[in-house]
Amino acid sequence: MEHSHAIKDDARVGGRGPQGRTREVFGVQYTTRQLFSGLLFVILSIAFLYVVLPKLVGLRQTWNRIQQGDLWWLGLAAALEVLSFLSYVALFRVVFVRGASRIGWRVSYQITMAGVAATRLLAAAGAGGLALTAWALRRSGMGRRVVASRMVAFMVLLYGVYMATLVIVGLGLYLGLFRGSAPFAITVGPAILGGVVIIAALSLMALPRSLETSIGAWRRPDSRLGRLARQVAAAPTALRTGVRDALGLLRSRDPLLLGAVGWWAFDIAVLWACFHAFGAAPPQAVIVMSYFVGMLGNVLPLPGGIGGVDGGMIGAFTAFGVNVELSIVAVLSYRAFAFWIPTIPGAVAYLQLRRTVARWRMSEGYGPGDAGPRELGGPARSYT
Repeated sequence: MEHSHAIKDDARVGGRGPQGRTREVFGVQYTTRQLFSGLLFVILSIAFLYVVLPKLVGLRQTWNRIQQGDLWWLGLAAALEVLSFLSYVALFRVVFVRGASRIGWRVSYQITMAGVAATRLLAAAGAGGLALTAWALRRSGMGRRVVASRMVAFMVLLYGVYMATLVIVGLGLYLGLFRGSAPFAITVGPAILGGVVIIAALSLMALPRSLETSIGAWRRPDSRLGRLARQVAAAPTALRTGVRDALGLLRSRDPLLLGAVGWWAFDIAVLWACFHAFGAAPPQAVIVMSYFVGMLGNVLPLPGGIGGVDGGMIGAFTAFGVNVELSIVAVLSYRAFAFWIPTIPGAVAYLQLRRTVARWRMSEGYGPGDAGPRELGGPARSYT
């Protein structure tokens, strides 16, 4: 009975259902058919984006330019992508690693890069990377509620930069403060979205601290409705705590918090460098806005937003009046740096992370097949 509450910590093979064998990868379940379909989708997407699309828009000659791209600019793009991921690791450190912890810089790299690979390869709108990160943090000994609140704080800091940039650059372009054309739909529209998200996040701080307790008090805790009510109440409580935690970190002025800016800024600079490698780059504000508008494609349940992000960026650049042939070559070259290249070291980091977690378990006295306290539903040991 105890084992019914187990948390599966590795990719495991389950029973055979109507869609084939079921695998659970860090809490996200997939059937064999779904995994195969996802892999097939990735292959077909590559073929369409890098082979079919250029031919559809008459890029036979222009596409040959990718082999003639300026190597200096492409080398700079690769270096900028490395800096982007180092910024991501820095932000991970300042949010999740406080005080005594098993998670050093090396393990921080393993967790973040493995999470990136999971986000890229699993069609779960980013849930694969989040689940892997939560899994690793729990195995390090961090409590469940601490993991939840710090995950929220991490997302608030990272995407707070995203939303604030939509507001500042979108309105700046529309009002003529930045150089570039200003179509209302992709300047003011995204700016409104960013403002709404920021207000919604800050409004979570107004939620009462006693929400969970209050709901539990007027519903029988052993009733089905009572359990459902507590689960519903726990979500906004974790969100409120995470937002407060993020604001507290900002007040600390830790230099590593600049990782939230560096993650986006260096990645955008990769796109800027790719434009220069194949021609002239559009105004910087146009690149920034087109980048973030395209990134909205990540909300689609596609592996790494393949197709959605690419198409969104190309469409945004076209709306801003950028040459479509140059946009396609630059965006697809950027995606080669930002998507495909990090996936390989991410997969290696995943294998390294599994060995790291295995060492943690052995140090606690558990064998490879033993269920630790968290697998049996017991409390996690806290190192933070």
